[in-house]
Amino acid sequence: MTATLEMISVLVADDHAVVRAGIRHILESMPGVSVVAEASDGPSALQLAREHKPDLIILDVSMPGGSGLNVLSDLRRDVQGARILILSMHDDAEYIAESVRAGTNGYLLKDSAATDLRAAVRAVMNGGSFFSSALSRPRVEAIAQQESPITKRERQVLVRVAAGGTNKEIAAALGISHRTVETHRESIARKLGISSVAGQTRYVIEHHLTDD
Repeated sequence: MTATLEMISVLVADDHAVVRAGIRHILESMPGVSVVAEASDGPSALQLAREHKPDLIILDVSMPGGSGLNVLSDLRRDVQGARILILSMHDDAEYIAESVRAGTNGYLLKDSAATDLRAAVRAVMNGGSFFSSALSRPRVEAIAQQESPITKRERQVLVRVAAGGTNKEIAAALGISHRTVETHRESIARKLGISSVAGQTRYVIEHHLTDD
């Protein structure tokens, strides 16, 4: 049965208080929508979701204590029936596809207009999906079904990790933030089941990975 805007409780998880306040303001301008809890990191998001059992969880990808994608699988297990909308600054197609693999119902970029957030809420709460990039869902799902366990960007990070690069050095080389590098490394460890640098270096060598 599809949800209506008469009965939507929302958990907002983002490590920036200003962003959470902006999302709350937009959501609570919608009839029947109530933000029941806010979280600033992964563990808090999971705890509050278990406590409040919200209808909708808006989840940032890059948060302290575990990325949104790491938390997503636990949310799927512990808060069954909740719809999950990823909120992110990352617009890479393969990164979006990873959120599809993890079970998200939508993916919204942080620079989206307020109207897009409202549209995303309506879409996912009525059983649909919402992606704010120019990518169509079929194309995203096609990428999600590719055999490689890691994305192109994750491969670039992994190769540099194997070469001894620090998070700061990798961020500078790829033109991304330190936090984004951490998020990619968490995702790499989860997908490959290899958390040690030595193990990841061995993986790079055995699979002849390059950063092209």
